[in-house]
Amino acid sequence: MPSVAADKRFRRAHVKPARKRKTSANQWLRVVRLAGLAAVALYAGWRGTALVMGATAFQVSRVLVRGNERLATGEVLAILEGLRGRNILTVGIDEWQQRLLASPWVEAATVRRMLPSQIEVTISERRPMAVARLGKSLYLVDARGNVIDEYGPTYADLDLPVVDGLAARPADGEGAVDARRAALAARVISSLESRPDVAKRVSQIDVTDAHDAVVMLDGESTMLRLGEDDFVDRIQGYLDLAPALRERVADIDYVDLRFGERLYVRPVKK
Repeated sequence: MPSVAADKRFRRAHVKPARKRKTSANQWLRVVRLAGLAAVALYAGWRGTALVMGATAFQVSRVLVRGNERLATGEVLAILEGLRGRNILTVGIDEWQQRLLASPWVEAATVRRMLPSQIEVTISERRPMAVARLGKSLYLVDARGNVIDEYGPTYADLDLPVVDGLAARPADGEGAVDARRAALAARVISSLESRPDVAKRVSQIDVTDAHDAVVMLDGESTMLRLGEDDFVDRIQGYLDLAPALRERVADIDYVDLRFGERLYVRPVKK
């Protein structure tokens, strides 16, 4: 009969099962420890986040506004009402930026965080190009035809020409501006910037015909038809010849300057 020590079946039956039980217990202990550590880490993260989110130091306490000229700082802050007191880490920058862009004076705006508690707002305003007559009212418009605000005493310091003929079709809505005519008016006004002496004499521009800009000068009722280009040269050509024209035709309805050196003068019908 073989000895117990030499019996391999005895070793397999009594030694290896004991090792399995020991290994299994260690694995469960390791799992429990890891679960405990994970729970502690999660609680610590949650607690830390809650403390940060609720910390007074991270609440927006100041809004700094830059770049505004016509739009008062108080008006900008009124648009951003409700921003103060928000947590600076979670506040939706895009949402507040869109609120600013809804103002007709604001062409572009950026909003950025300045930790720990300040928001910086930078605004680029629309530049009024002219005073547009739309229906029975006057409005400030920019070079793209965007209506900025109704013209009134507040803007009396602006020396801008009056532009007629910008209104779009009634189907486009009240106060809508025709883009092609606005572009023609913008080209006329832009060209006049190179000749301030001529620009200050232009009082009205009519772009009812998107291919023929018509201007009137201060103190005159004569209409100057300029076409689509060479605006300053054509106005200057009229100014050079105006005394001689007045000698021949006392009351001039319009002068057509679209054909190079040839002028067509139409007297006022009586």
